[in-house]
Amino acid sequence: MLCIPLVSAALFGAARPPSITESAKEPVRCVGAEQPDRRFYDGALRHAVGVHHFQALRANRSHPPEGGKKGWTYNHQPYLAYWNGRFFLQYLSNPIEEHVPPGRTLVMTSMDGRNWSAPRIVFPETRLPENQQGGVFIPESRYSVMHQRMGFYIAPNGRFLTSGFYGITDTPRTAPNNGRGLGRVVREIRRDGSFGPIAFIRYNRHAGYDESNTSYPFYRTNPDKGFVEACDSLLNDKLMTLAWWEEDRAEDGFYTIPLDGKEPKAPCFCRRPDGTVLAVWKGQWSALSPDNGNTWTPLVRSKTLMDCNAKVWIQPTGDGRYALVYNPSATRRNRFPLAVMTSDDCRDFSGLLCLDGEVPPMRYQGQNKNLGPQYVRGIEEGNGEPPGDFLWIAYSRNKEDIWVSRIRIPVAGSVAEHADENFDDIRDASELDFWNLHVPEWAAVSIKDDGSEKGSRYLELRDADPYDYALAERAFPESRNVEISFRVRLQRPGTAVLDVEVQDGRGKRPMRLRLDSNWLMMDAGKVEPEPIAVAPKTWISLRLSMDCRAQKYDLCVDGEWVRKEIAFADSAATLERIIFRTGPYRMDVRSLILDGEPGMPGTYQEDLPGADRPADPSVYWIDDFKTR
Repeated sequence: MLCIPLVSAALFGAARPPSITESAKEPVRCVGAEQPDRRFYDGALRHAVGVHHFQALRANRSHPPEGGKKGWTYNHQPYLAYWNGRFFLQYLSNPIEEHVPPGRTLVMTSMDGRNWSAPRIVFPETRLPENQQGGVFIPESRYSVMHQRMGFYIAPNGRFLTSGFYGITDTPRTAPNNGRGLGRVVREIRRDGSFGPIAFIRYNRHAGYDESNTSYPFYRTNPDKGFVEACDSLLNDKLMTLAWWEEDRAEDGFYTIPLDGKEPKAPCFCRRPDGTVLAVWKGQWSALSPDNGNTWTPLVRSKTLMDCNAKVWIQPTGDGRYALVYNPSATRRNRFPLAVMTSDDCRDFSGLLCLDGEVPPMRYQGQNKNLGPQYVRGIEEGNGEPPGDFLWIAYSRNKEDIWVSRIRIPVAGSVAEHADENFDDIRDASELDFWNLHVPEWAAVSIKDDGSEKGSRYLELRDADPYDYALAERAFPESRNVEISFRVRLQRPGTAVLDVEVQDGRGKRPMRLRLDSNWLMMDAGKVEPEPIAVAPKTWISLRLSMDCRAQKYDLCVDGEWVRKEIAFADSAATLERIIFRTGPYRMDVRSLILDGEPGMPGTYQEDLPGADRPADPSVYWIDDFKTR
């Protein structure tokens, strides 16, 4: 056996970036030859190791988690914060599609980032002033829509604010961030979980809106001096308010970024090792500030940052480095995969890895609904630090579900040691440091106890989602020859069968097994070996001997080598991960038209049937996993 290590050099602190003068012409660069393969949802990129994805919100038309008679299925633009010992997640929502009113903003909370509360409306739908109500034949046009580029703010006095923007759209093609909206509202989230009153922190006075014709008062009229002080601090923070410009667009001197005719949108900011602030907007724009956002270098475009007009996120990581998360796609309509690059100096980013390449079917139709995990945001500087060495991000998937991911630090695309795991010392799935997990709300991945005196534990995949699956992926050192063994139990086989695949770093699948209630089946490409009978609710021991030189593998079941020299279904020079999945392979995107699409995918489909109710659950157990 030959193992090929892929371990990056140890890092002893961030390097100093070039001076502002030297780097102002290109403040951020993506370097290296790595490019995603557009034929695959994960870009055929090597996967970052130890990434756990949790579905915080599953949109539901008929059984809405947010309450009400009818669920809203356009959910997008999430934000994260960590305050008072818990995570806070904010997102905006419309009934069906983007830019079509009414709109509102909701907030969810979590103690661990994995299990989330039901959403609560923090900024409800609001009627427009009578003289601004358009669309005589469309009653919904009498309402505003929400649009925000900033979600949370922890003030120096400890007050915790959430913020949003009430915008106006005349048609589905009218963006609400064009300076015509009502203005930006703010609200306190109290320590007991209650919300303070809504107030405008900044009216769009130049567009004709003020105290006389809007639904909420100006923040300074609030008798709570601590709330007013927190709002004043926010207004004086040029970095936190940097993202307000595109919705506001006032020319009163409030904004300091030199526009020069440009329209930068959705910025994030990060402090470089030398203290200089780097800001990156959608559309490849970036600039530098030496004084916390009071002055900026000219906006310039980074030609190497292919962001497909979705958001980009940059932040420091606990190992003294920096992470850049974005959708490296050459097409503006399809936003996949969600990928990460890292940097020592917060200028040159390299080592492109896939963070999330899962693209389940879009369940609900709607205009302007892009496919993929998109519009990523982490925790902004000053908005809290969760415990542990992890990078936390939030994003929407297909503009209908909200997801949160926990990324292991240091960010890496490989492991140095083989696996030897019986799960007995693992309390819950959060401790699976070298596993990648995809955990929909109705398809759990968890650690269970068998109830015996020994207290043996195992990994459970449970799936009741009719259009998604549970997935557990384990990396091992890149190898030309590898032996893999594990036990599997078909505890409750159902419509969601268990797929097991061994893959190389680019997603080639030379070994494919499928287990249902009666059979273990092998996919060898053009020739399928005879299936092997298996029994449910019984532990089955499997052992695989993989040989990339011969392009074949042997299969041992319960101590007997039942199949020898099974041809690889895909050719692979090396192998480095195994995947357990309660659903069929869906990473190949070649059937999707990538160029010349007639419009957004969500407009050219019907709602998928049966999406609002869980299916009969399928349950599979995995134990004693080893590679060598």
